[in-house]
Order: sequence, then C-alpha cells, then structure tokens
Amino acid sequence: MTNAPRLTRRSFVASVATLGGGLALGFRLPTGSAPASAAGGIAEVNAWVVVEPDDAVVIRVARSEMGQGITTALPMLVAEELECEWNKVRAEFPTADENLRRHRAWGDMSTGGSRSVRGSQEYLRKAGAAAREMLIAAAAQQWNVSAAECQAAKSVITHKPSGRTLRFGEVAEAASKLQPPAEPRLKDPKDWTLAGTPQKRLDTMDKVTGKPIFGIDVRVPNMLYAAIVQCPVFGGTPKSYDEAKIRGLKGVRRVVPLPNAVAVVADSWWRAKQAVDALPIAWDEGQSGKVSSADIAGLLRAGLAVPEAAVVRKDGDVEAALTKATKYVEAEYAAPYLAHATMEPMNCTAHVTPNQVEVWVPTQSGEGALAAAAAAAEVAPEKVVVHKTMLGGGFGRRGAVQDYVHQAVLIAKAVGQPVKLLWTREEDIRHDFYRPAAMVKFTAGLDPSGMPIAWRVRVTSPSIFATLLPQRLVNGVDQAAANGFTDEMAYDVPNYHVDYAMRTTHVPVGFWRSVNHSQNGYFRECFIDEMAHAAGQDPYQYRRRLLSKDPVRLAVLDAAARTAKWDTPAPQGVSRGIALVEAYGSLCAQVVEASVGDKGQLKVRRVVAALDSGHVVNPAILQSQVESGIVYGLTAALYGAITIENGRVTQGNFDDYEMLRMADMPMVETVLVPSGGFWGGGGEVAVPPLAPALCNAIFAATGKRIRSLPLKDQDLKRV
Repeated sequence: MTNAPRLTRRSFVASVATLGGGLALGFRLPTGSAPASAAGGIAEVNAWVVVEPDDAVVIRVARSEMGQGITTALPMLVAEELECEWNKVRAEFPTADENLRRHRAWGDMSTGGSRSVRGSQEYLRKAGAAAREMLIAAAAQQWNVSAAECQAAKSVITHKPSGRTLRFGEVAEAASKLQPPAEPRLKDPKDWTLAGTPQKRLDTMDKVTGKPIFGIDVRVPNMLYAAIVQCPVFGGTPKSYDEAKIRGLKGVRRVVPLPNAVAVVADSWWRAKQAVDALPIAWDEGQSGKVSSADIAGLLRAGLAVPEAAVVRKDGDVEAALTKATKYVEAEYAAPYLAHATMEPMNCTAHVTPNQVEVWVPTQSGEGALAAAAAAAEVAPEKVVVHKTMLGGGFGRRGAVQDYVHQAVLIAKAVGQPVKLLWTREEDIRHDFYRPAAMVKFTAGLDPSGMPIAWRVRVTSPSIFATLLPQRLVNGVDQAAANGFTDEMAYDVPNYHVDYAMRTTHVPVGFWRSVNHSQNGYFRECFIDEMAHAAGQDPYQYRRRLLSKDPVRLAVLDAAARTAKWDTPAPQGVSRGIALVEAYGSLCAQVVEASVGDKGQLKVRRVVAALDSGHVVNPAILQSQVESGIVYGLTAALYGAITIENGRVTQGNFDDYEMLRMADMPMVETVLVPSGGFWGGGGEVAVPPLAPALCNAIFAATGKRIRSLPLKDQDLKRV
C-alpha cells in the first residue's frame, strides 16, 4: 500500500474555511467595471447587470441555488431598481475563479444562514439602481439633455419633455463605459412594483424539462468514475488493503488511498462501487472505536452537572430571585445528532493538469470549493477553475465543509484523468458533519400569578465553531450554541441566566438547517408550555403575557393563533400546540394540530405558520420555503436520530434514517405578516417551531411531556 497523505479531518476543514473566506459577510458594491462589452454588442453595465442588444438582461447570482428560489428572488431585487422588463431577465452564476480574478467583485459567494436575500439585498438593489442611472446618463448624453429630465421604465428610457425614447439595449454599451454613481438612489419599498409580488420562479420550466445540470449529471470527455469507502470510525485511517483481490474486475483502473479513505477508480461508477465493496481494507480506528451513543449522552449529562460553565447571557440575579418564587419548574431535555440527508449525495468531478485544476461541483460555497481544490492539488488558487452546478439539497452540508471536493481532486491528481467522485447514500449518511447532539437543564421560579421571575438555563453540546471556524469563538466560547436563549429570547423574564458547557466528541458536527435554533427552539418552547401548565394558564395567553412589551413578536404569535382559531374548540380528537421562535432575523409562530390514537398512533393534521421577515421579495417563494422548513422539521421530529455504536454511525439509508412520506404530510397554512423595516431570512426559520408546537400538542392530547426526540422512540399512549 502506498502511504496516504497525512491530513486530519479537522485540520483540513479549518484550512479550507480560512482559505475560502469562511462565512465572511463583508461586501461593498464594486466601484469599477470589468470588461465593458463583448461580442455582439453585449454590455456589462456593472458586475451584476449585463444588457444585450435585444434588451435581454442577464443578472448575476453569486449565491447557490439548492431549491430555495434565489435565482428568482435575487434578480427581482436588481430588476426592481433597474426598471427592466421582468420577462426579459435571466439569471447566471459567476464563477469563483472569476470572482478571484476580479478582486471579489461579487463578494462573499457563500450560501447559508438564510443570508441569500437578507445579506445581499442592499448591494443588489444598489447594483440595479446604479445600472439604471448609468443607462439614463448614457441616453441623456446621446440626446444632449439633463439626466434629470429622463426616466427609465420597462427597459425603455424616456426623455420626458420631448417624449423621445431609447431602449436599454441601444445605450447599454455606452452606459458600460461611464463611471458608476457613488450612491445610487434606492426606491422606498412602498414604491416597489416587482419586489413584493408573487412572481413565478425562473427555473421551474427548466427543472420540469430536465435542463439544469446538477453535480451528479456532469459528464466531461475522457472521464472516469470513483467510488469511495471511508473509515467507519471518525478520525480513523486505512492501515492496509489487498488490491490483488479486485485486480481482475472489469473496468477497474486504480486504487487511490486517501487520508481517511480508499477510493477505487473505474470506467463506470457501478463497477467502481462493486470493486470498492469487494476490496479488503484494514482500518486503524484510533481511540474512538468503542464509543457509543450512551457514552456521548453520559458526557453531555455531565456537562449539565458541572458547577461552572461559560456565561452567555445574564439578566438580574437568578439565585436571589429563585428564593422568592412561590412555585418551581424544572426539566431536562435532549436532542440527538441529525444528518443532512440531501437527496443528491456528495459528489464532485475534477480534472488536474500541470497548468490547471478544474472542478464541477454542487456547492454552497464556490470560494470554499476553490480553496479546497487548491489545497488538495497544492497549487495557487489562481490556477483553479470552479464550475458551480445546481444542488440537489444542501441544508448546510455543502457549505463550510468541502471534503468531497478535496477527495475528488486528490483522486483526479493521482489518476491523471477527469474523475467523477460520487458517494453512496450510506457514505453520505455515515460521514456527515451532523447537527450536534445537545442537552439542556431548566430551572424556573414563578411568582404568585404564575409568571416567571427567575429562569436558569444550562446548555451542553459539541461546538460547531470549535470544529470548523475556531476564529468565531468569543474568548473560547461558542455563543451560537446557545442560539434561541440569548438575543433571540425576548420573553419578559427579569432574572435570566444562560450558560454553556462545551463537550467535544469524536463525531464531526456542522451547520444544519437552522442549526442550534432547532434544538434550542424545541427545548425553550416546550419548557414555556411547562411553565404555563404549572401556572394553570393557556399556553398561548401565557406567551402573550410574556410578550406584552413586544408588539412585533406579539403580532406574529397572534396571527398564527388567529388563523388556527386557537380560541375555538379543536375538531373532535384533535389537540393543538403552539410555539414561537426567532431565527436569522425573522419571527415564526406555529400552531400544530395533531391527534393521538388509543395505542399511541400519532397523526399530524395541520400546521399554521405565521412569519414576519420584515420585507418580502417574493411571497410565493417565501411560502414555499416555510412549507419546506415544516417538512424538514417534521421529518426530524418524527424520525431523525443518528446513533453511534463502536465509534460508528449505525444508520445508512432511508430505511433506517427515515424521511417524511407524502401520505404523512399535514395541511400547511402560511400567513405572511411582514412588518417592514428589516430584512430577515426565510429558508430556516420555519424549522425550529415545528417540533415544540407538535410536542405541546401531544401533551395537550395525552398529558405526556416529550423531553427527548425523535417521537418514533416515544410511547405516546395516554397517561
């Protein structure tokens, strides 16, 4: 066996995060243009806007499209300010290597944290407004009139006094040569005519007809295929393998050892998979080969009991207030590791030559993919070309971690031909970067009216930042691990203390759709219900009292309750639960209606979701995002759990890591209540309220508190 290059999983992801810019948010509108025109009179007015002679407008989208609709929503922001005909717009992805050559003209190309709209809206609107002003200025120059006398609408510039007109395509090349305005004027949202309307997605027809290329679809000339098997224990490495056992198999070209895996390259992927399955491999499992889920649970439970932990929020004096309470409520909650389970498994196609590294990849971070490829090939980033494809799901898995890109480049470099690496479903589920397992311990003291005067929260879990982005730690503390208990916790409790005990295991953790908000939202909103029950009060009205000083959050809560008709009896045999979570700058309240049969059979019948994201670009897309989040959250609540035995994940496919079936999908009603004045995210905020609203409905039906997930492991028979 040839010695594999030594690179630990942790050091690799840390180096890629650093090279790829991590999750940096900073960006400003480029003040200069790149090449202004191309063949056929096509003109780049600025980095975001290209106008063709027939008035067709190409709008660059730097984020990744993984079903969330940003190739429609982001162009809408530009087009609103540009004043172009919407039916003449199409979207285009700039490449990460071009972004590098142009000094990051498109800024941060990472997609995650529900940032595509809220993190891009200002500079995209400015890009559209700047292009509009440049087009108007070019027309005014041609007419020798003041630009103030001209206006743009529907891809036409009109000189108001004379009525003369010019189309965008007629002046675009001249506009591209002008200096962009330093501070283009933006519309007031009340004057929007496109943004805020439910436009059809630009990519729907292409997807229906199978035109978009996903990573798994990529074909390039002279391409080979690679299947991979990774050490079943995280942190382990291959000790040896017997290549002679597969040497005679048809189509097999080469065995390639990697730091934590062995790959087989063949002339078809199926032959590569058959060969790697037949390859005898001995593994060095390291120190973690006997770790179990019970061991990890013990480690986390110990974190609940240690005397000291990092304080992440402190209001008032909890200990003193607890002595004055007339009633106490205590509880412990737990949530398991969760996999991303994207429908498209991890894959990447790579070609390494002496002068260039080329990759085709479904990634949430074009810059991260470029950095991973450069690191694997040991070349300067300027020698890497990244072709970003559509994604068959991401949910955070294809963001900060680009391990599959690194592997593909190492394999292609060893083989000397283009190679497509495709993970099996089993590899995908067993070698994820999982949502952390977590536990929390609550102690609350209530006053004579039943309201909390003191609330103590202890959170314990592995840290995502410590694994992937240690530079994000604040004095060694992962503040994000307590998301939902810190700034986003707006309930009025005068004495409130939150601390966090970091507990690290060998299981790799990463960003998962809504990340720590999903566990902590479940913990917090179920415990709010426990306090309401102890106080003998309705859970909705109890929350209203806690939010009496916060009209924005109260409006969202009221919208969900009103739409669900909370104050009227539920249908026979149906119970309701309610929850409110703030995440990624948005607010989401949900009411779940569910029934539980005599034998504990659970049926989720209806979900009402109210969302305030401040502004809304495309209500239809946002509604779909809410529904998607409910599917994802319900799947996790019902079935989701990654368990560890002998250091390895026991689940491997959709038979033992289940997905929600269509027959089990409840009716969903989405109520958008945008209050304006801010920009919130839409892709993740609907996930966290689902589990607590459902568990609170189960308590209403059965009298049982569900303090750990998934529900498939719970006995739901009535007490």
